[in-house]
Order: sequence, then structure tokens, then C-alpha cells
Amino acid sequence: MRHLIAGNWKMNGRLEDGSAIAVPLRRGADGLFVDLVICPPATLLLTLSAVLIGSPVMLGAQDCHALPHGAHTGDLSAAMLRDAGATWAILGHSERRANHGETDAMVQAKVQAARKAGLRPIVCVGETEADRAAGRQNAVVGAQLIGSLPADFEGVVAYEPVWAIGTGRTATEADVAAMHAYVRASLVRHLGLPGQTTRILYGGSVKPSNAGALLALPDVGGALVGGASLNAADFLAIAQAAHEVAAPPVAS
Repeated sequence: MRHLIAGNWKMNGRLEDGSAIAVPLRRGADGLFVDLVICPPATLLLTLSAVLIGSPVMLGAQDCHALPHGAHTGDLSAAMLRDAGATWAILGHSERRANHGETDAMVQAKVQAARKAGLRPIVCVGETEADRAAGRQNAVVGAQLIGSLPADFEGVVAYEPVWAIGTGRTATEADVAAMHAYVRASLVRHLGLPGQTTRILYGGSVKPSNAGALLALPDVGGALVGGASLNAADFLAIAQAAHEVAAPPVAS
């Protein structure tokens, strides 16, 4: 299966910055056996959709509102984001759960809204350092999965240990493998047969130097990349690592 490499730009990038990253991505993505998505601030979606037209690089939003319209100042509906060029949406990121009080039920409502508007959701789950220290990582992640994913979920799950996001710290390969195996088993229990093939991304200080080892682990179907996605060369290096791990062998 092709890996999915998604770049979360967070609250970074203005028009000039976005184009400076997107143009080399457009040139470098051709021929890679990988699905590439960049999720810039919503202010850049329309501009970058024009830059990337005809390119294998897809666009995603960083959030969406659960309702299609209404008196929700400052919010954007999934349909609005689709109009601006997004085809994916990151939902339930730990920063939104922590900073905006998003609950699992709120995330699930956004997942349903995204699907209705034609956006493919990337739903984030992950434990804090305190959760892991208490041995509660499986319970926390399992509860997030059940609460955030509708029973007919179609999309991608991203496991991000909260303590590894933007810190430079990365979970050990053993920890990543164990958690992805747990997420896989939970998806199968919750979703049935589709849970066997739902892609599970790893996120948390993914960079060119560790991408190959992480992407080669069982049940790791890609990466959700933060800081490294703001550098075109680094993001393409991660994509190249995914290509090398998953590309079918060339017939001799």
C-alpha cells in the first residue's frame, strides 16, 4: 500500500512562503510511489490550489466546522474548504483538543461533515506524557478512537504522542510499533473489515533522519509531519523514504 505523507503547516506561512514551498514540491513529487498532502493555513488554500493544479500533491485543511453554514464567526465549513481546493482535512489534532476544548463527540461531528462535503478526514489521536507515565496510553487512545470515529468511518487515523509533537522527541520504534498494533486491533473491533486496511499515520517529530525506520514498521501507513513540512527539501526527503519503503520492485 502507498504511504500517505501529510504536512501540517499549522499557523505558519503567508502567500510568498506558501508558494516557495509548493513550487519545489510540485517539481519533486512526480514519480514517487506515495500520496502527498500539504495542509496549509486556510488563507493559502485557493492560491496553492492554482499552483498545484495537475500535480500529484493534494491539499488539506487543518480543521472544519461541524455545520454547513450559520452564525459561527471565524469558522469555516467543510464545503467552503472544499471550494477553496482542499480534498483532505486534519481533524481532532491534539492542539485543537487542548486549546479549543474539542471533545471526541465534536471531532466525530466534524468527521461526518467532512465526508459529506467530499473531504477525506485525517483523525488524530494520542496520549500525553502523563498518560504514558501512568500506563494509560492504550486506554486514552482507544477511547479517542471509539468516540471520534463513526461506525462507517472512511479516512485515515494519525497516532501522535502529544509529548513528541514539536519537541524533537520521537517515540521509540518499539513504542510506535506497539501503539500502531493496538490502534489496528481497535479499528478492526470498531469498524470491522474496513479497519484492517485503514491507514494509520505516525506523527511526532518525523524528519528525514528517522522517516525510513518509522515508515518501515508494521501498521505504519504514513506520517503526519509538522515542522519538517515547512521545508520543501525535508518534506520531499520524507516522501522519498516512503517511496523506498513501499514502492513495488522494478521488473528486471
